[in-house]
Amino acid sequence: MIKEFLTSRERVIKALNHQEPDRVPIDLGGFQTGIHKNAYKSLIDYLGINEEIEMLDPVQQIVKPGETILQKFNVDIRYITAHGPDSFRGGIEKNERNGRIWHDLKDEFGVVWSMPDDQMLYMDISHHPLANARTEDIAGYPFPDGSDRSRFTGVREAASKLRTETNYAISTGIGGVIYETCWYLRGLEQWYFDMLANPGFCEELMEQILKYWYNYYTGFMEAVGDLVDVVMIGDDIAGQEGPLYSPDFYRTVVKPRQKKLVQHIHSLTKAKIWYHTCGSCIEYIPDLIDIGVDIINPVQISAFNMDPVRLKKQFGDHIVFWGGGIDAQHILPFATPDHVREEVKKSIEAFKPGGGYIFNNVHNIQSGVPAENIIAMFEAAYEFGFYH
Repeated sequence: MIKEFLTSRERVIKALNHQEPDRVPIDLGGFQTGIHKNAYKSLIDYLGINEEIEMLDPVQQIVKPGETILQKFNVDIRYITAHGPDSFRGGIEKNERNGRIWHDLKDEFGVVWSMPDDQMLYMDISHHPLANARTEDIAGYPFPDGSDRSRFTGVREAASKLRTETNYAISTGIGGVIYETCWYLRGLEQWYFDMLANPGFCEELMEQILKYWYNYYTGFMEAVGDLVDVVMIGDDIAGQEGPLYSPDFYRTVVKPRQKKLVQHIHSLTKAKIWYHTCGSCIEYIPDLIDIGVDIINPVQISAFNMDPVRLKKQFGDHIVFWGGGIDAQHILPFATPDHVREEVKKSIEAFKPGGGYIFNNVHNIQSGVPAENIIAMFEAAYEFGFYH
């Protein structure tokens, strides 16, 4: 007996509007809801699927899952991403340092991300271009031009094809990274010092980053704002135990700029705004609701005070939870498939009442997660996700 009676897009829209669809929508394939290339390779090998692996994000080593996997796991969302402008010459270079071969990637902001050839798990920042800058140096720094429309060439065509030829919900890739981009440029230790001793520097730099993203989304939504269902932005503002830095600094310096960006995006599209922060972010959920965020991800249920039942009861009428499917630190990588199924069932039962829930692992599926556990997770999400 077929239990589904909605298309993927209808299903997602209902969930985003806090209505109960036929089943909980399922996601896989984004920059924070994806899968590491090693885990993906193990998965398709286990399933006997032969396909060419396409990288989505070299920094996190995340792949773009093929349609065979997406359909097998009943995934309801597809992604549309922008690219670098015509003036930007990106790409990865191999360089030798200290007797090792490194894969180096310089992004548009001039930050260099590096990964050793003998590891190939993730890229970390190896060069912070504003590490030694003074406040007066910021105005002269060559920030990228967010208003360069060439970065959206072909994006509308791709989104239109998805909209007309499929029934999937459409989401953008991640962007709007106002706070974190600052410490990428500055260096985390120096940035923490700045927040305490040189807040003027922080505000000046954050204004430049806000300007970039404000202009970026003006062009992006001009291209696809009428076609996408979700716009993904994010900044990590919490860690395992709570806020990563002073809540006062967040509320006086970071939040107003996030609010300006969120309201700007809302003025350009009817799509829902999805916000990503890892960690125990429960203190900030009211702030995110206040600035206009519609969805929170990844809902790190293993972090302090992030119990699914409590989150749903306290905030379920006001924000959509996207993620939170299983403890990705302790259960998904190490438990048996049967244990994985039981944990997924518990999470879904906590989050799904009344709609307002999209299923995904907590963040990306990491290297080393057994294929059997990945399969068990998505099969359980489908089996236990039905409302009637």
